[in-house]
Amino acid sequence: MTAKEDDSVNAPVRIGISACLLGEKVRYDGGHKLDRYLRDTVGRFVTWVGVCPEVECGLSVPREAMRLVGPIESPRLVTQKTGIDHTERMQRWAEKRVRELEKENLCGFIFKSGSPSSGMEKVRVYNAKGMPVKKGVGMFALKFMERFPLLPVEDDGRLQDLPLRENFISRAFVFRRWLDFLEEDGSLKGLVSFHTAHKLLIMSHSPKALAELGNLVARTKKIKRKELLEMYIGRVMDALKLMATVKKNANVLYHIAGYFKKQLTADEKAELGEIIGQYHAGLVPLIVPITLLGHYVRKHREPYLLKQVYLYPHPTELMLRNHV
Repeated sequence: MTAKEDDSVNAPVRIGISACLLGEKVRYDGGHKLDRYLRDTVGRFVTWVGVCPEVECGLSVPREAMRLVGPIESPRLVTQKTGIDHTERMQRWAEKRVRELEKENLCGFIFKSGSPSSGMEKVRVYNAKGMPVKKGVGMFALKFMERFPLLPVEDDGRLQDLPLRENFISRAFVFRRWLDFLEEDGSLKGLVSFHTAHKLLIMSHSPKALAELGNLVARTKKIKRKELLEMYIGRVMDALKLMATVKKNANVLYHIAGYFKKQLTADEKAELGEIIGQYHAGLVPLIVPITLLGHYVRKHREPYLLKQVYLYPHPTELMLRNHV
């Protein structure tokens, strides 16, 4: 069974999201910030868990706009005109909410960029003179990232960058597979199988990390299982944060092609090499060589490659590998 033929790759993934991005009218002005791609396209394969810190902590809609004020390391959350301080209210609610979210089995979170409660990075923090510095983090976003350091997080602005979008969704699907592994198996033998299936995906992000993870998995009998599992997934998620560049992807593609030295004709080898070269040169998107290689994997039933998540890390319908 290939990754593409495995129905689990299309199973819903639970991802937290700022509720306004789903079209909910929860913003200070009574409006929303609907992202149709996230709601309507990604939403076909994801179960969204909407969160609006301001409304959930008890503030009304509409309401006075707020901003972060004070030191970047520990700003206060105050209303812009009247100066009402909602810091303690927001912090108490955020601490309670992240504990509740532990039960949701989330595989990631998408924050609203620039929000004083939900901004992941570069949120404006105003000094005593009223001058902003874009170095803050929203109060809820900070609590969430502290509580869930392994989970992939992004904001709606950064997700407009196609490589970042593909990277985030790929990591979310990897984390779902990890949760499935823990729930269904969690054994050391299962860890070896999980690692084997994700080898080429990890290689496309960091060959160095792949080597380190291989050494870690080889030490299964020398480290306590709980500690080993924690170390492993921590290093995997860190490795996948690194971008899968054209150069690294091409290296993986040539590596896969090497499995078909005996099966392919001279013309087929030449065509495959040409298409990988075109991808490397930026002439065609990654999906082109992936499709051809996937065809050869299924045709020749290469056992190792049939298990590789790299070929189909997320639903093809999302077209995340279709950009040049």
